[in-house]
Amino acid sequence: MATTSTQDRTVLERFPAGGPRGSWPAEEYAAAQRAQGTNAQVVMDLPSDPFLVVTDTTSQ
Repeated sequence: MATTSTQDRTVLERFPAGGPRGSWPAEEYAAAQRAQGTNAQVVMDLPSDPFLVVTDTTSQ
């Protein structure tokens, strides 16, 4: 089931999908951001194929 969201996101960093075997640099970066208090998560940009570390943008 596809869902849509009007929530804005900010891309913090991009990582190539073909990283070394057993290495998860996007997940490690997101974990470091979460440790600093940023609600970061990893998503994949399917059209261009990188992993993106994103955070929600609060607009006022």
